[in-house]
Amino acid sequence: MSNSVYEMVTDRIIAQLEEGVIPWEKPWFGVMGGAFNRISKKNYSLLNQMLLQHDGEYATFKQWERLGGKIRKNERAEIVVFWKMCRVKKQKNSSIAEEKSIPVLKYFPVFHISQVEGVEPLPKNILRLPEPIEEAEKILHDYLEKENIVLTHRACNKAYYSINDDSITMPLMGQFREQSEYYSTIFHEVIHSTMKESRCNRNGDKKEDIIFGSEVYSKEELIAEIGSANILNIIEIETKKSFRNSVAYIQGWLSRLRNDVKLIVSASSKAEKATKYVLGDKIKIYS
Repeated sequence: MSNSVYEMVTDRIIAQLEEGVIPWEKPWFGVMGGAFNRISKKNYSLLNQMLLQHDGEYATFKQWERLGGKIRKNERAEIVVFWKMCRVKKQKNSSIAEEKSIPVLKYFPVFHISQVEGVEPLPKNILRLPEPIEEAEKILHDYLEKENIVLTHRACNKAYYSINDDSITMPLMGQFREQSEYYSTIFHEVIHSTMKESRCNRNGDKKEDIIFGSEVYSKEELIAEIGSANILNIIEIETKKSFRNSVAYIQGWLSRLRNDVKLIVSASSKAEKATKYVLGDKIKIYS
């Protein structure tokens, strides 16, 4: 598999971080937002939402052309990535070659409707949604009850999920400056809880907690960051996160991404799977 697509993806995420923008916290997941394909009307994947610069309608050059549109002069395409199964031959021994299918990361260029002449935007559907905090509580407690996860609140200075006893420990809600910060934190731990073998199985068959500071820990933290932000954006809870959007926070992720070009692709894919697991059939509300 060529690393060039991984590098293209990582370079785009790094560019946003260098500008002080945390891609997984952009508000593009609400029902009225998000990037989607003009032809299929389907939202792009979580990773592609992070890569694309705008919300709204995207399509390929040929798709816009078929709709009667024309790309304006000097407009530059963005990219959408996808997995394609490819058949490869692997030499089993000197006389036998085994053929197998492997997923290969591919991309194709797309243009936003703002770059197109001759096509009118689709009308926006106006949907009435539940109150964000009410919806957050429902999602949270439905998930905890379904999975029999123990949630404990106590006066402390850290939040964590323990795979040993399948529990989440949280500071008291009153310790958070804003409700949105509370939900950002608790959904971060909820995403961690999906690592369990019986859920999304990110920890394999290991029963112990992931060691702080390890490579696996860093990747799991990015999965939880992206997954939590995804859920908050889906239910339209905005959070400034000014205390976390610090130079140290951004530089930490920049360093990790520069050292591992596959990190953002892998983490976003796992975060999307975890988000869908937490939301269950509720995901249909937001698609």
